[in-house]
Amino acid sequence: MRFLMALALALFSVPALAATPGIVHVKLVTTAGPIVLALDARHAPKTVANFMRYVDDGRFDGTDFYRASRRKGDPTHGLIQGGIGMDARRILDSVPIEPTSKTGIHHTDGTISMAHGPDPNSAAGNFSIMIGPNPSLDARGSFLGFAAFGHVVSGMDVVKRILAQPTGGGSGEMKGQMLLKRIKIVKAVRLDGTPHPTGRPKPWTFGIHYGD
Repeated sequence: MRFLMALALALFSVPALAATPGIVHVKLVTTAGPIVLALDARHAPKTVANFMRYVDDGRFDGTDFYRASRRKGDPTHGLIQGGIGMDARRILDSVPIEPTSKTGIHHTDGTISMAHGPDPNSAAGNFSIMIGPNPSLDARGSFLGFAAFGHVVSGMDVVKRILAQPTGGGSGEMKGQMLLKRIKIVKAVRLDGTPHPTGRPKPWTFGIHYGD
């Protein structure tokens, strides 16, 4: 009961945030606590628009934080990763990367950035949050890096708590980094602006039953 009450408060309480042109605020309600993001649509418009398609469609609702990558020699720093994972039912078309060399948004403490595969233009519905600076993810030379597009304005204590969770499994560069108990993203909530849902089908909701 106490957990349900706390979850309800996280869902419906909205922090007082000043409206700033070009900034979109989003709350991630997780089972570890709320995280509030300020997304920079002025400097990374395509990346923010992509992220907000997932928010406005409810595509992040019921997904997870599934990875915690702790820095060797300093396990209090690194990144956590979440989103739709490999769920093809939720995925939307990828967007071209907006590298840090063009946006000026770098991978500093609290930065949110889109995850992608070997193709830097393959970012879709997965993202990472930095704990401490991660300059190796910034663009340099022919390396386009990753698209940073905002930062955490509230809930870094939650982010750090997720980073500290036990990990294992995985393979390749993610070996040993998968959360043994995933942290649920209960809901992603737009805090300002007008929602723009895609109108695309939501096959992940098919067959869901509420109650008995």
